[in-house]
Amino acid sequence: MNSPKEFSADYLKYLSSLLEKLSNEDIARFINQILDVRENNRKIFFIGNGGSASTASHFVNDISLGSRQFENPFKAISLCDNQAVITAIANDDGYENIFLQQLQTQADAGDTLVCISASGNSQNLIKAIDWSKKHNIFTVSLTAFDGGYLKQNTDLNIHVPTKIGEYGPAEDLHMVICGLVGSYFRAIFKDSND
Repeated sequence: MNSPKEFSADYLKYLSSLLEKLSNEDIARFINQILDVRENNRKIFFIGNGGSASTASHFVNDISLGSRQFENPFKAISLCDNQAVITAIANDDGYENIFLQQLQTQADAGDTLVCISASGNSQNLIKAIDWSKKHNIFTVSLTAFDGGYLKQNTDLNIHVPTKIGEYGPAEDLHMVICGLVGSYFRAIFKDSND
């Protein structure tokens, strides 16, 4: 094991190498999709498990409040945040349905669903994606490792090519994308209000 200093240097160097592999084109498509959702008065839902659940919530904060667009706001919703709803569904119908059942009551054709997952293989995300695709909901995934099911079965995928099991770098770069998207919206709407 390296010393903390050596480990830190290697970790940051590795993150830098992963950043260079991100697709600017895919990120731009993601930003444009979010703008289309806003322009068409639709909703964008974010889902994920564990660390990805907190990233989903962070995305919603940065898009819906960080943009400071109150006259024509982004309707961004995290389906990870209502513990009463999540635990009721998990208890009664199984954890694999916690996002599916929320979408069934809240989502409409023309909305967008964003799934955040390192493995891309979580059953609750797969069920949400499969249902959404059948109901004319645009699907986006942020993945890592080999991308799993989500990489192959969403309309748009932004992939972080980490090794399998590297949760730290995967989640770090998903948060970088979150910060990038939020910063872009703050910049363009600040300019339009000046």
